[in-house]
Amino acid sequence: MRFASVVDAIGHTPLVELKGFSPRPEVRLFAKLEGHNPTGSVKDRIARAMIEDAERSDSLSGDKILLEPTSGNTGIGLAMIARRNGYRMKAVMPENVSRERIMLLELFGAEVELTDGAKGSNGAIERALELAKDPRYCMLYQYGNPANPRAHYETTGPEIIDDLPDVDVFVAGLGTGGTLMGTGKRLREHNPKVQIVAAEPRPGERVQGLRSLDEGFVPPILDVEMLDRKLVVSTDDSLRMTRELTRVEGIFAGFSCGAVLHVGLRVARQMERGNIVLLLADGGWKYLSDELWTRSLERTAADVRDKVMW
Repeated sequence: MRFASVVDAIGHTPLVELKGFSPRPEVRLFAKLEGHNPTGSVKDRIARAMIEDAERSDSLSGDKILLEPTSGNTGIGLAMIARRNGYRMKAVMPENVSRERIMLLELFGAEVELTDGAKGSNGAIERALELAKDPRYCMLYQYGNPANPRAHYETTGPEIIDDLPDVDVFVAGLGTGGTLMGTGKRLREHNPKVQIVAAEPRPGERVQGLRSLDEGFVPPILDVEMLDRKLVVSTDDSLRMTRELTRVEGIFAGFSCGAVLHVGLRVARQMERGNIVLLLADGGWKYLSDELWTRSLERTAADVRDKVMW
């Protein structure tokens, strides 16, 4: 494909069958590889949509500074587009995110403010809301911005329908809720019987990019009633399946993708036939310094559990 700019290249990600994980020939699993987006994650989609909305409403007029609480991927997508469009940006994130994420934000010219890692992304949100009282800032707030689910309604959902019209189940991680809400809505319009399934960490378990609703924060854009199922995943299961994805299919994906695969396999084993689409939110490159692939499974899982990985 040919595009006028890197921003126009956002989306159009491949849908790849995972034959090595199919429990029976009649049940097929497909991975939507969002790591193929320009900055390496599904969050490029919402970054573009939120900035375009802010530009249309003049929220970014003058010398406004973009502000966003993030665990990394949304901030990186925003920083890339902000740099191209001539905006300054500040990202607020927990101090114990992977070093690669901080480096990428700084590479794109963003200022990074780190918050107490023990408070996870909730602490970053609290700090960003405090900063947003300053009129210099324009906070797009992915957790409550309607452009987030709309981006998936307008792009992710139609792409899946084009590539696999007879999709029966859609599985994604539970983070802001935008992917599940927007994609789920579009898939349901195509086929009212489509099942929407969320992968959610167990309370107290840490899977970067995902959150447990039992931890006390429910994103405003999330409507839990839209979900058919919400299955919990442990840190160990997420890590194990992230490694299996690389070993079996050669797909180098991020930590949350293991959680989505684990949930997808649980659903697949209960089906006699059908097509399951798993949204794999990012690639594994931004996690290399966490050594998720190189150390023993037990040691790595213990370290991840001890860190706040939202």
